[in-house]
Amino acid sequence: MFVSCNWVIGAVKSQSSEEAYVTLLYGDEFLLGVRVLGKSIRDSGSIKDMVVLVSDGVSQYANDLLRADGWIVEKISLLSNPNQVRPTRFWGVYTKLKVFNMTKYKKVVYLDADTIVVKSIEDLFKCGFFFFCKIYNYGFLNSYYVGFANARVYEPNQPLDVLNSRKVPEMERLSTLYNTDVGLYMLANKWMVDEKELRNVRVRLQESLPGTGGGKNPRDELVVKFLFLLPLLLIVFCYYQSCLQTRSLFDHIRQLYYKIRAGGVLSYSSVPSSTVLSDQQPKVPAFLGGISICVCFAAALVSLGLSLVIIPHQVMPWTGLLLMYEWMFTLFFLQFGSYLHLIYQYGKAVANQAGQFWADPASLDHESGKGHQRQQSCCDIAACYYGLGMAFLAILTPALPSIFGITALFLRLGLMVVGGLVLVSFMTNAAEHLPIRSFMRGFEEKDTQRNRSICFLC
Repeated sequence: MFVSCNWVIGAVKSQSSEEAYVTLLYGDEFLLGVRVLGKSIRDSGSIKDMVVLVSDGVSQYANDLLRADGWIVEKISLLSNPNQVRPTRFWGVYTKLKVFNMTKYKKVVYLDADTIVVKSIEDLFKCGFFFFCKIYNYGFLNSYYVGFANARVYEPNQPLDVLNSRKVPEMERLSTLYNTDVGLYMLANKWMVDEKELRNVRVRLQESLPGTGGGKNPRDELVVKFLFLLPLLLIVFCYYQSCLQTRSLFDHIRQLYYKIRAGGVLSYSSVPSSTVLSDQQPKVPAFLGGISICVCFAAALVSLGLSLVIIPHQVMPWTGLLLMYEWMFTLFFLQFGSYLHLIYQYGKAVANQAGQFWADPASLDHESGKGHQRQQSCCDIAACYYGLGMAFLAILTPALPSIFGITALFLRLGLMVVGGLVLVSFMTNAAEHLPIRSFMRGFEEKDTQRNRSICFLC
């Protein structure tokens, strides 16, 4: 949480307040941040003006909502960043300089839109001179105010006689008490204030416009419901295409029961050892394992990236986390499942080229020893188990510190690293195992015709 405080001395304005808090909004993405900032300012007991400088990229709905929250909305145009090698996220950072144009106020305190006021900061208005706190301000203000590095730290609570005995400084800088950020939290393993208070600022947002209470956006509610339902529908559709077209759900449950009784759910190969030594066994391509591992982790990265783009950034944290996992798993299984289908088709092509018939392997049967005949199905129970295993480990890994009640920074990181290594090892094994099964299934079922458009659990 980074705080910038800039004071501008100008002409006295003829409004109800001569002092104001100011922030800047480029677009609707930080609308919720500005709302939370305003709520935290009012909760601190301040009655000063709150001014938000908005650019053309801010919607009319956002403008109306901010006014309803008590912000004074002033339209401005953006200043482009002249630094051509700047990071992309700083493209409009120079627009903050327009705060210096607010001469209708005697004093203003500028706060970034991603900050929260956790207690009263009205003492900032006691100073009659300019000061700010961002030590590294990308060179611009630091180069203009060359004496900032050696400026005296602002101490508003000093006795009056002490303040009068000092020489009036040209500028002052704020202490870290006004600039608590995530880094301090990570190093100290706690906030300097009650975490519950920080978390509840958004929840306490009032319904200044219909449906906006608690930081909600009524336009996002339908989108969130759609994002919840779509992955579930995709999974059901893919499961139907992969399994239920050839075998009922009851048959799959019965197959799982027989396999558990047989004690061989995740055998490495789809053929028994007696068949492995047979001359009729297909030769698995040597490159299949390495390529499959690369495809697996590439699919995981793509799924993570797409999920970050799809999920709205202003949903409630737990809602966003649930959506994140749901979309990430769904996209990963769709991608890797499609890859397994390609390997399955490749195995069939190899078998057709070889022109040989390969005996039906016993390990793919769901025989109970009581005469159950094998039914053709593209659903591989091993893929189900590996998929569930990866999902479980992906959820468990970041949750391990909380489960064990560990708060020390390096222990938390170490435990998460260990969990991550287990997850990577499991994914590597699955990425090597499942394509081989798919290849050998395709080789075995070279003459089998299946009607399906999407493979999810090949």
